[in-house]
Amino acid sequence: MYEKFFRLNEAPFQLTPDARYFFPSSVHKRAMGYLTYGLSQGEGFVVVTGDVGAGKTTLVSHLMATLDPYKFVTSTVVTTQLGGDDMLRMVAADFDIPQEGLDKASVLGRLHTFLRDVSARGRRAIVIVDEAQNLGMQAIEELRMLSNLQVGRPPSLQVLLLGQPQFRKKMASPDLAQLRQRIIATYHLGPITPDETREYVRHRLAQAGWKNDPAITGDGYLAAYHATNGVPRLINVLFSRILLYAFLEQIHAIDAKVVQQVAEDMRMEFDGWRPRAARAEEPALAEVKH
Repeated sequence: MYEKFFRLNEAPFQLTPDARYFFPSSVHKRAMGYLTYGLSQGEGFVVVTGDVGAGKTTLVSHLMATLDPYKFVTSTVVTTQLGGDDMLRMVAADFDIPQEGLDKASVLGRLHTFLRDVSARGRRAIVIVDEAQNLGMQAIEELRMLSNLQVGRPPSLQVLLLGQPQFRKKMASPDLAQLRQRIIATYHLGPITPDETREYVRHRLAQAGWKNDPAITGDGYLAAYHATNGVPRLINVLFSRILLYAFLEQIHAIDAKVVQQVAEDMRMEFDGWRPRAARAEEPALAEVKH
């Protein structure tokens, strides 16, 4: 709706992860370093955690965009409320391994054959599990057992687990001691800084063809940081609404007053879109009205 008004090529703050919009903040660069290190080891599990909206999925989308398709083949599991057998079938399905009507032993046999073929071609397989905090113990155990199906040198399979902070608590369970022993790299993805918030917004706008219309003031960027606590997804939600507001109001300059107005409108609609810390620091809506 507002793209034509601001002469943008596309909407710059869509929530769907897009590797083109990856922004290398300090925390995301460190996370990429851990992921790269983990892949260089060629075995085991790599774990990345972060709060909702921290950018875990976009980070992995960027990683996958950088992988050589002649060296790596990936299976991505995005539905994690699964039993153990279903987890194996989801992994097999995303590797394009036929498994309908087969029992568990047969699925494992086909996965083993697949990994043997992958290794013979000089490639490696990566299983990526998003929202890992929702995994049951049986599904996690099946992933651990799947990592035993190694063929050749270096090992042909690695598992990357992405989850919210509570997944770290789950990993601390005595039942997952064997899994912890196989984790070779782990990182927690935190929020970005005020300066990075500014650069993040400008980066996404530039990717969409932005030519400084609308213009955004320094206090506008700072107000956006305070409204979102530097959480990338919340920044996307906020600025998508800001651009819509600017279009509807026919304005071409965004300052702190505009940002605060839009943020307040969103709070009136559904208090809770902000990070918990922000809600604790700011006065209640009832107090703001008086």
